[in-house]
Amino acid sequence: MHRSLFIVLLLAGCASVTLLDSPLTLEFGQVSMTERRVDAQWDSAQHYINDVKPIIENRCVVCHGCYDAPCQLKMSSPEGIMRGASQQKVYNGTRILAADPTRLGIDATSTEQWRNKGFHTVLNDRTQTPAINLANSSLYQMLQQKQQHPLPNDKILSDAFPLGLDRPETCPTPEDTQEYLQQHPLWGMPYALPALTLKEHTTLTQWIANGAIMNQLPPLPSAINEQVNQWEQFLNGDSLKQQLASRYIYEHTYLANLYFDDTPLFTGQEPSSAPEHYFKMVRSSTPPGLPIQAIASRRPYDNSGVQRIYYRLMRNPSSIVAKTHMPYRLNEQRMDWMKELFIQPQYTVTKLPAYTPDVAANPFIAFQELPVRSRYRFMLEESLFIIEGFIKGPVCRGQVALNVIDDHFWVAFVDPEYQDDDQFNEFLVQQSDHLRLPGEDESNSGIASNWFKFSSLHEEFLQAKNQAIKDQLLSKTDLDLHLIWDGDQHNPNVGLTIFRHFDSSSVVQGWVGQQPKTSWLISYPLLERIHYLLVAEFDVYGNIGHQLMTRLYMDFLRMEGEANFLTLLPQQERQRLTNYWYRDARDGVKEHLFHTEKSILAEPTIAYQTAQPYPELLTLMEQHIQAASFQRHEFKPHNRVHKTIEPLNHVNGKAATLMPEVAILYIENQQQVDVFTLIRNNGHSNITGLLTEDNNRIEAEDYLTVVPGIIAAYPASLYRVKQARLTDFVQAVSQLKTNHDYEKLVDSFGVRRTNSDFWKTSDDIHQWYVKNQKMDAGLLDYNRLENR
Repeated sequence: MHRSLFIVLLLAGCASVTLLDSPLTLEFGQVSMTERRVDAQWDSAQHYINDVKPIIENRCVVCHGCYDAPCQLKMSSPEGIMRGASQQKVYNGTRILAADPTRLGIDATSTEQWRNKGFHTVLNDRTQTPAINLANSSLYQMLQQKQQHPLPNDKILSDAFPLGLDRPETCPTPEDTQEYLQQHPLWGMPYALPALTLKEHTTLTQWIANGAIMNQLPPLPSAINEQVNQWEQFLNGDSLKQQLASRYIYEHTYLANLYFDDTPLFTGQEPSSAPEHYFKMVRSSTPPGLPIQAIASRRPYDNSGVQRIYYRLMRNPSSIVAKTHMPYRLNEQRMDWMKELFIQPQYTVTKLPAYTPDVAANPFIAFQELPVRSRYRFMLEESLFIIEGFIKGPVCRGQVALNVIDDHFWVAFVDPEYQDDDQFNEFLVQQSDHLRLPGEDESNSGIASNWFKFSSLHEEFLQAKNQAIKDQLLSKTDLDLHLIWDGDQHNPNVGLTIFRHFDSSSVVQGWVGQQPKTSWLISYPLLERIHYLLVAEFDVYGNIGHQLMTRLYMDFLRMEGEANFLTLLPQQERQRLTNYWYRDARDGVKEHLFHTEKSILAEPTIAYQTAQPYPELLTLMEQHIQAASFQRHEFKPHNRVHKTIEPLNHVNGKAATLMPEVAILYIENQQQVDVFTLIRNNGHSNITGLLTEDNNRIEAEDYLTVVPGIIAAYPASLYRVKQARLTDFVQAVSQLKTNHDYEKLVDSFGVRRTNSDFWKTSDDIHQWYVKNQKMDAGLLDYNRLENR
């Protein structure tokens, strides 16, 4: 049904701010905070959903979707578009004091509140006429600027286009837009990418002229509503046991995109289609049945200031962005599983833990009355999701947080059978003080004093841990493959692969790629600390001390995971690998590693058959977890395309160094399309240097890993290759020696950001992604596209 714009504005109930002296007021009228969302059934809303939103998603959200979106302009939801832009940076590694958070849907709930936080509109918020809606919209002005000043006819952009994440951001307010356009005529939108087609531009122009009307969320189907109600009733039971369990569940799943589907869990089986509705679990001051009043706290465990917290499922209105998409399935099996873990066991909760930092920031204190077995199983059986927390969480730009891990490593987990008794539970209670994390100092942290405090606590924990292994574990089992969780023979989360791409990273199920330089074995205490250090307590708005302490503490956790793995190797091999992994490390690191090595108490009972026990162990472990391991990203040796491209896994040294961090390869013939991710893994002498990574680089040890499918959110390059020329592509990559060679490679097979077919290739890749990886698929982010 059609409604005029004037009726929409009348019903919206605008709040007005008078700016009598503003030139914009004289030209365009007074400011009014216009509510642009209307009933989803209205014609204007349907036009937005069907015609406008796809253009915004595929041309705008691909650069404006995460925390590091230029000028904080997140266009992935109507709320983000209405909020607009800000000149304040989220990522600022030098700030002395923590910044006020600006999370959509949490830290403000109306356009007026965002204006009070310094955000300015990109649409016209003054007198509503088609002419003024265009003349006073910086969004339209920048789109029009690109139409009038398209990219130069050059394959590589000049220095007139600052690129890279550290480029200076210019975030003009409505008052500054014309000056911005005059000074930077080539900086129209999409920035440093091809212009929209005439049809796309016309659609957006008409939409903006007509008031940029967007849709409210439509009513949920009754079946979905019923499931929401069932879950909210379960999560908000009155018993102390249920309240403590729900707090634990929330603090580990609050980043999830929750959805409802009856497909069985823990089998690798996926729903037949992607969900229409996603939800976020939030803490609310209101119980089920009343409108959600989300509690705006920096961290999921901060004091709420209300008498009782309720856990509610709030609809997620945003487009699905690959960088932050963490799907988590809810169904009857999931609820039964949670009850089996947390409700049915016989234990008593005597009181609920406080929300003070000394308690809430330490899960071993806050949740000490929950069975350890239940806690570990909750994280272990969804280990991909848990690890995704620090891969896909709020760290859209994470060099400081991520240069603490190698570029490619495999992860296995300790079998829960060996972390499931009263002795182990009592050990964690006794060690809870030694297991404290930097988050208890909140977002304004010092560095030097805290470093010594937490390093000392960690050292004492390791001593106690090694003594417990001697007294308890080795009396029950040998050091062999029985210690490794086998996924219960069916769970595809049994083993994970993590790739780091300088300041972003990816994680997938299964052991993918070549045997890596390092591997981790993760126990419950380590998995829990990783989650709280890098997810629950990490604050992207925190000061420099908070961010550096997080990085420094993660050094300990990485070394602990590596040391756990090394216990399964003979002592001589442990020493050899430790020296290799930590070449040129500073004396303090070597002293810590020497102390850890000296504390390993026993030789493994694995009967090694070769003179290379490390690769032999990896092979044995692969066989141990094979029954449950996930196959999606493995090569199919009888597939012609896979067979042709597999040699890229043997490219190393200079040829690998010349390739981008992440590239997506689109291979086509008349019958089918194949898509691969090409990853450059950087070699390092060690990764303990805080801000000196370049000094530790060993380019001769760089190598490529090619993976079937899409596993990274930030491609630096796109390649489009006819299958008939795939051998030529592989040969060209393998023979790279100079930058000129790489330029010729891209001339032949690349789709540069300046290529007139860039958007077509982007659309084709996204369509393949949605069709073939429907649960993982989301919009890619082009903020890291190269220019060479």
